[in-house]
Amino acid sequence: MTTAIATKVFADRIGRIEVSATMAITAAALKLKSEGVNLADFGAGEPHFSTPRHIKDAAIEAIEKNFTRYTNVAGIPEVRKAVVDRHACDFGSNYTPDECVFTTGGKLALFNAIQVLVDHGDEVILPVPYWVSFKDIIQYAGGKVVLVEGEEEKNFRITAKMIEAAITPKTRAIILNTPSNPSGAVVAPEDLEAIVRLAHKNGIYVLLDECYVYLNFTGEIVSGGSFTDCKEHILVLGSLSKTYAMTGWRAGFALGPKPVIAAMSKLQSQSTSNTASMVQRASIAALTGSQECVTEFRADYIKLRDQVLEGFKTIPGLTCTVPQGAFYVYPNVSKFIGKGGIKSASDLAAKLLSEAHVVVVPGEAFGTAEHIRLSYAVSHDVVVEGVRRMRDYFATLG
Repeated sequence: MTTAIATKVFADRIGRIEVSATMAITAAALKLKSEGVNLADFGAGEPHFSTPRHIKDAAIEAIEKNFTRYTNVAGIPEVRKAVVDRHACDFGSNYTPDECVFTTGGKLALFNAIQVLVDHGDEVILPVPYWVSFKDIIQYAGGKVVLVEGEEEKNFRITAKMIEAAITPKTRAIILNTPSNPSGAVVAPEDLEAIVRLAHKNGIYVLLDECYVYLNFTGEIVSGGSFTDCKEHILVLGSLSKTYAMTGWRAGFALGPKPVIAAMSKLQSQSTSNTASMVQRASIAALTGSQECVTEFRADYIKLRDQVLEGFKTIPGLTCTVPQGAFYVYPNVSKFIGKGGIKSASDLAAKLLSEAHVVVVPGEAFGTAEHIRLSYAVSHDVVVEGVRRMRDYFATLG
């Protein structure tokens, strides 16, 4: 007689995370598109612009010159110098190339930073609403997420006082994403400095997700890396994806204390190794070349934002804060929940997709239950058509 032995298929840590909600929405939308359905797609956060010509040419030249082999794990010296020089020029920071690691996308910079800093039981303070991956990456590392609710009536403002109230002896890090995905909110310069100094005083790391830092519409573009006297506890996590319309290139970086950067590089050496060599050359061209494209992109996003907000004014019951950056709007849809069989923001997003053929992401993915997120990184025609479809659909709910 044999005794059955129970076997565990998956490691416990994979059960602590979920599939990215934005990727799930994208998959559903792609399926409908493959069936010939015309969609107004506000789902994935991806620039509608093409990568600028000079960046593409640099990658092509690298390939033609056979610059296609392995490089230093942390990136070639030239790309790391380009990162720190660009940041110093724009924000007055004082990082050196050995305080920089170049990564396969900004998400990997975040993942590696959390993995090397957060241990089981450590707490990480996370403002709400938050980008979908923050919570899961923290939990994957065994950390505990401590949520701090942003003040929606004040454009989801987060202050040092709010952060301080959440600090405990187990607090290891604070994550700030400014401008924010999903709300487009910008942490005011005075709030940002106060939070950074509070963290530094308490020996807590501030992980600054500055993926959208150049898409700041307030006229005062700031980086947490500017507070150089606090750099011992600052980790700037950056990306070229949104700034230069390079999402598929997977080009990101981290700037921080040498020991942390060294630990991240060590982890990277046992996972992805270096970012693709030709992507590094293209990134140098992006960082050191003309920044006119960034100015042009930002100007068009402001026009698109204003167009979306004007359209929302024609939908009774829909309210929305004014995004100060990035390329998202995060309208409150609480007036529609409970109508037409809609029980949640997720239900509403599903109905908008199936009945109005409008792609949005439900707020539950970002930590709130009464919102949907729309990315307006689309053409102006898509904005017009998408808002019309939403208006018509919401009218059926009464």
